[in-house]
Amino acid sequence: MPDSPQAMDALSQNITISIKHMVSSRCMKVIREELEKTQKIFVHKISLGSADISFDPVAVTLDDISRILSANGFELIHDKETMLVEQIKIAVLEMIFYGNNLNTIIRNSDYLGDKLGMPYVQVSKIFSERTGSTLEKYIILVKIERVKELISYGEMTLSEIAYMMGYSSVQYLSNQFRQVSGFSVSEFKSLPEKPRRPLDSLLA
Repeated sequence: MPDSPQAMDALSQNITISIKHMVSSRCMKVIREELEKTQKIFVHKISLGSADISFDPVAVTLDDISRILSANGFELIHDKETMLVEQIKIAVLEMIFYGNNLNTIIRNSDYLGDKLGMPYVQVSKIFSERTGSTLEKYIILVKIERVKELISYGEMTLSEIAYMMGYSSVQYLSNQFRQVSGFSVSEFKSLPEKPRRPLDSLLA
C-alpha cells in the first residue's frame, strides 16, 4: 500500500482523473490495485469512469499514470468531449445493469438528460458525433448484453426479462435479440457457451 494520504499531503497533488473503458466493479478494483502498487499514488475514491487520487508530482507524472492505465487496457482521458462520451456510456451502463427495473419506470431520454445535466437531444448529438453511432443504437447493444446475462443465469422467464428491461412485449424483445445477436432466444439458450461481448467494445 502507498503512504497514507496524511503522509502525502505536504507534497502531493490531488486531482480527479477520467478513465476510458471502465465498465465494472472489477475494472475499479484493478485500477486501484495497479495505481497503488507503485507505492507513490493514493486512490481516495474510485467510481466508474473516474478516480480521485493523490501523488507526488516530483515522483509521478500524468504520463506515468497514463502508462499504468494503458498497460491494463484503460485510457486516461484528456479532452472534455471524450470525457462526456464516457460519462454517457457509464450512465447507460448504470441505468441498464444497476438500475433496478429503471427501464420500466422512467424513459431513457429523461434519465440520461437528468443524469448528465443537459437536454437529451444535445447528449445524443455529442455521442453520435464522437462515436459514429447513435445513442439509441448503443443503448440497444447494452440492453441485449444485459438480456444475455439474465438469460444465462436462468433465474427469470423471458416475460420477466422483457418487463424488467422495458420492452413492450416478449415478441419485441425476441425480434431485437435476434437482430442484434444473430441468434433467436431459444438458440442462444441451447448454446453450451453463450457468447457475450465485452461492454467496452460494443461500438468497435
